[in-house]
Amino acid sequence: MRLSTLTVAATLVAGAAFANPVSPGDVVFTEDGAVEASLSGAAGNPEEGAKIMGSKQLGNCVACHQISALADVPFQGDVGPMLDGVADRWNQAELRGILSNAKMTYEGTVMPAYYKVDGFTRPGNAYTGKAAEGPLDPLLSARQIEDVVAFLMTLKDE
Repeated sequence: MRLSTLTVAATLVAGAAFANPVSPGDVVFTEDGAVEASLSGAAGNPEEGAKIMGSKQLGNCVACHQISALADVPFQGDVGPMLDGVADRWNQAELRGILSNAKMTYEGTVMPAYYKVDGFTRPGNAYTGKAAEGPLDPLLSARQIEDVVAFLMTLKDE
């Protein structure tokens, strides 16, 4: 009985350690900008990913991209590529890398780095006097990145 209790406890501790998110400063990119390991330690939820992509308060991906699967979200943009069939063009690690920091894959892109917290120029004080002080939070959490990746992996050409 005692051995099984210790085994269950060790399993729970190991699972909790695996579920700890990777901090933005510790993300490991390949030379092509992909991120092979899950940022949250868990699989993403595609339904939540769709909500994040269409929400102006979260990812707001539709401000730049068109996504037929989110046809109910108005005012989709055309600055970035259409995301229909995106899972046929990029794999999960590549999509995770592009979301985390697209500049690691596409140097001149205007796409925001959704999981980056340092290295930004803060011109606000010169213009408004209201530049953020101290460390910044990422635009999306590790879990939200994984949710968006899970949704994007459902977007395949038929």
